Parts: sequence; C-alpha cells; structure tokens
Amino acid sequence: MSDIRLEHLTKSYGDSTAVDSVSLHIEEGEFYALLGPSGCGKSTTLRMVAGFVKPSVGKIIIDGLDLTPLPPEKRDIGIVFQNYAIFPHMSVAENIAFGLKLRKKSRTEIDTAVRAALDQVGLTGFEDRYQRNLSGGQQQRVALARVLVTEPRILLLDEPLSALDKTLREEMKFWIKNLQQKLGITTIYVTHDQDEALTMSDRIGVMRAGQIEHSGTPREIYEEPATLFVTSFIGQSNILDVTCQGVKENKATVELGGQSLHASTRHLFGKGTPAKLVIRPENVLMGKEAEAQGVPLLTATVIDETYQGAMLRYRLEIAGQEIVAERQNQFHLERWAPGTEVKIGWTERRARALPDEKPAATGS
Repeated sequence: MSDIRLEHLTKSYGDSTAVDSVSLHIEEGEFYALLGPSGCGKSTTLRMVAGFVKPSVGKIIIDGLDLTPLPPEKRDIGIVFQNYAIFPHMSVAENIAFGLKLRKKSRTEIDTAVRAALDQVGLTGFEDRYQRNLSGGQQQRVALARVLVTEPRILLLDEPLSALDKTLREEMKFWIKNLQQKLGITTIYVTHDQDEALTMSDRIGVMRAGQIEHSGTPREIYEEPATLFVTSFIGQSNILDVTCQGVKENKATVELGGQSLHASTRHLFGKGTPAKLVIRPENVLMGKEAEAQGVPLLTATVIDETYQGAMLRYRLEIAGQEIVAERQNQFHLERWAPGTEVKIGWTERRARALPDEKPAATGS
C-alpha cells in the first residue's frame, strides 16, 4: 500500500486554470473520492497523478518519492476509465494478460496471475469470452482485472460507472468498494455522482473551480458542509435567509421571523450580518415531534404534501420563505392538509450557519 501527497498541484491552459493549487494527503489503503460538477478539475487532477497531464506547478509524491517528472509507465499506477477500453479482438484472458506480456512475464506467471485476477473479480469461467458476449458490468470487471493483475500500488478510477444503467451502477459500486477493501489498495475515485461518493468513500474532496472546497468523511461532508456550494451539491438542503446576532464557541445565534435560533458554525459573523441557515429536510421536526424536543418553535403554513412511498414531503411557508420537511410515512404520525398551520423546529446541532454567498451552479 502507498500514500499520496499532492503539493500545490496546478494546471493552467493559457489564461485558464483547470486545477488551482490543490494540496492533499491520501492515506495508505484509503478510498478517496474527488466529487464535483463537470469542469471542476477532478479528472485533470486524476490525470496528473497518472502522468497523462503534466502539472504547471506542484508535486505528486507517492511513498515519499516525487513522481512528478516520471512518465505514466514508470509510476506503477493502475487506471480505469469510464469506457473500459477492453480490446474487442481479445478474449477476457488475453485482455487481462496484456499488461503482463508487456512486462515480459513467463507463460506460467501469466497463467497463474490471470486465474487469480479472474477469481478476484468473480469472472472465473469467462476466460474465453469476448467483449460482445459480456454485459457492461462484466466488461468493467475485466478492465479492473487487467489493471489489478499488474499489482499497482495506486488505483485510479475515472467515472467508471457512468456508462452503466442505474441498477448495474448500484450493484457495481458496492462490488468495487468491497474489492478495494479486500485488496487494501489506495484508490482515487473521480465522480460527479454524490450517491457514489457518499456510499463508497472513506473521504471525499468536493471540488469547485479547480480547488477542493471541502475535504472530509461522507458524514462530515453531508452533515457539516463547509460552504453553501457543498451544501447545495450534496443532497437537498433548506437554505434560509437569516440575520446573525452573534457567535460564541462555534455556535451562532440567528434571527428568523422574529425568533432567535441557534446553529453550529465554523465562521465568524458580525452582529447584524446577513447569513444563511442550512437545515436538511429530514432534520425539520413537525408538530408533536418538535414540541417533544423542547426546541424553539416556529409557526409554518403547509403549502402541500407529496407522497413518496416510505416518506412524506411537506413544503411549508415560514416568515415569507419556503422550507421542506421530510418524515417517515407511518400511520401513527400526524398529517397536515394544505393551508393548515403547524409548529416546526430543529435541534441546533442539525442546523448550520454559513456566510451569505450565492451558490455556484452545480453542473451535471
């Protein structure tokens, strides 16, 4: 296993900067996702680590060695792209053996390694099949086996599931994560899909405009977003206009509709400063649930209720702003018709105060 250090990694094309001074440490055996919209610099970062793109500034250090000047074939890194790049004129076994033949391995070594790789990816018995006889998921497994058979110290995955249908993506993301944990190989995974990043990663770096805006565990990224962009890109959030009355020990006091509320924060605000109050829909308590928590209560008017099977989604109006609440669809819980009033609230640790800035477009 190997660790990766990126030091002020930068890539510019003329006056345009694709990656802007990214510094990052990825631990040995860690599964790290670079997540962000199209054009944010995540794939360019990955390709610089692989050696396909030369940095304008900065270093790529693996196991303490500066690999920045080395070509791709000298870095001992495996990479899988979204289009698999399986050779259609070769069988599964021949595809997997390709890299070993380039390394002049013996026939016995190749046969042994191919059998082991097929077993790793669950394709034993598929040795003689060709690309035309494989499903998308099977092709992706062949692409992974072809990389893993060379025993790289680092694995890079560039949107490997984006060409698959939804059902197969769900299956493959758990399969890839389980395989990575079994092998213990340090992995960088590029994706624009938040569900993939949250499900598969040990840590996530959310990128925007060539920079990592927030790096942390999936729980930290989702529950404690550092900026409005991260909040809006990961999941759904209510973002309310409030006025900050003060900050003490990472706790902000804000005013909403004449009511003083508390929220966690990493930021400093001057008294009377406009701010944003962020609450996930699942953390908005309604009716008796809100009253039982002993939290400050606000009066909201129900705009509508949307049935979502296991969940009910309420759109509410409060102090001239709209807020969404989601709650489980259970028969013993209260229901509210459009136009009725309901008390709502939330615990302060589930709300965050962030600077008042315009969230960037999230792309696709």
